[in-house]
Amino acid sequence: MSKAGYKFKMGNGRVGLMAGGTADIPVAEEARRTMELLGCKVIAAYDVGVAGMHRLFAPLEKMLKEKVACIVVVAGMEGALPTVVKSLVDIPVIGVPTSVGYGYGGKGESALMTMLQSCSPGLVVVNIDNGFGAACAAVLIAKQSKNNEEDR
Repeated sequence: MSKAGYKFKMGNGRVGLMAGGTADIPVAEEARRTMELLGCKVIAAYDVGVAGMHRLFAPLEKMLKEKVACIVVVAGMEGALPTVVKSLVDIPVIGVPTSVGYGYGGKGESALMTMLQSCSPGLVVVNIDNGFGAACAAVLIAKQSKNNEEDR
């Protein structure tokens, strides 16, 4: 918790954040709070998974208009969302498998394996439920992207 009235210092760039389903939100929120604490503006969209993929396009378009440096994509079940997102964008995507789901791979193993086997180049993957690790990587990408813009 921060002190009442404390303002986080922004200025490290912009990042996108997506969560496939509502069960993925706790891990996405860990990532969001970490990225904000580290000074990034976060453009977030939740419940945009492949089960209702029509919900993905408007938030993704907004993120690209905002010129996010990368997108953190949190997904459980089969973990297909990061591959879909990466196939639509030309910026890095960080996949975060979550331990939600049931049946085979219900502890996140299925989502992790799917993300690791992705055929979309530019998708990198952190460990199961590692919103913090994904956020730290996203901030580094955003800071580098911002520094490169300033050097032009």
